[in-house]
Amino acid sequence: MVEKIAHDAPVLVLGLGRFGAATAGELDKLGRDVLAVDADPLLVQKWADRVRHTAVLDARDMNALQQIGAADFSVAIVAVGSSIEASVLITTNLVDLKVPQIWAKAISEAHGKILTRIGAHRVIYPEREAGERVAHLVSGRMIDFIRFDDDFALVKMYPPKPIRGKTLTESGVRTKYNITVVGVKSPGKPFTYATENTVVTNHDLIIVSGSNEDIERFAALEG
Repeated sequence: MVEKIAHDAPVLVLGLGRFGAATAGELDKLGRDVLAVDADPLLVQKWADRVRHTAVLDARDMNALQQIGAADFSVAIVAVGSSIEASVLITTNLVDLKVPQIWAKAISEAHGKILTRIGAHRVIYPEREAGERVAHLVSGRMIDFIRFDDDFALVKMYPPKPIRGKTLTESGVRTKYNITVVGVKSPGKPFTYATENTVVTNHDLIIVSGSNEDIERFAALEG
């Protein structure tokens, strides 16, 4: 189980490829205290204007990690993916330093299993997750798609024709399609929580939740 960490805990990001740089940059925007490191000085220089605290560091070297106080960080993100050997060694170092929460990027299932077995608390598959998301979006009706581990999804989409112009009770969204309309956005208005009396029009956007299969079936309805 991932240890509960304070929402403003400092974060150590190891690796400044596209994934690591994007993660560190977004954390910095959110006001988190972030230290981003990479062994490549050119990458560190490239992202130094986007992340306030950076350092040139070979995280495979335990002494180097100790010198920057890696053990004092509550969260570490191993963003190195191109070299499985480096990823595994860096993760092992962090485990030995007893960093409370270690997130690690994996490029394959086998890589992810190794990271989990040596002590990573959370394994991330950026390419796979992006691919799954795109696969759901290419249908054209979905605008955004978030899948959870238990076959549950949250989707922003255009409303299918069968539910337009009716209240959610009248259209039987839950009983016929086994999904829940969570919120509705009408043009020029903010999202509002849906109720049984909410009427969806063809100009609206809706947020729906349900199983992946039920949402795909719902999104494929004519209209």
